[in-house]
Amino acid sequence: MAGIDYGHVRIGIALSDPGRTIVSPLENYTRRSSEQDAQRFRLLVAEQQVTRFVVGLPIHLDGRESEKSQEARTFGAWLSETTGVPVEYFDERFSSCEAEQLLLGADMTRKKRKKRRDMLAAQIILSSYLESRSNDAADC
Repeated sequence: MAGIDYGHVRIGIALSDPGRTIVSPLENYTRRSSEQDAQRFRLLVAEQQVTRFVVGLPIHLDGRESEKSQEARTFGAWLSETTGVPVEYFDERFSSCEAEQLLLGADMTRKKRKKRRDMLAAQIILSSYLESRSNDAADC
C-alpha cells in the first residue's frame, strides 16, 4: 500500500510493509510530464507491489472539501486509471503541519526540512489511514 501527499510540484510517497503495520517514507517525486509521471507510478506499482493508493484529501476545518480536494481527486482518478490500482482518499488535515513540527523537532535546516516534508506527510496520511481501519475492526 502506498500513501500519497499530492502537490503540483512534488508528490510525497510512503509505503507500508506487506502486513500493513509499518509505514516508511519513500521519496518526494518531482513532477515532470504526464508521461514521465505515469511511467514513475507504474514502476512504483511493479517494484513495490502496490495494491492500493491512499491519497491525502485536503479538507477545510469545518469538513467541507476545497478546490485542492478536487485537484487531489482528479489526480487520484488519473493515478488509478494509469496504474490499474484502486485509490482511496483520506482526510489529510494537519499532516503537513505535523510533518513540519516533527522535522523542526529534529533540528533540521529549512532546506533539509523541505526535502523531507512531503514524504513524511505521506507517511502520516498512510499511518493514520491504517490506524483508522484497525480501529474500525476493533469496534466490531
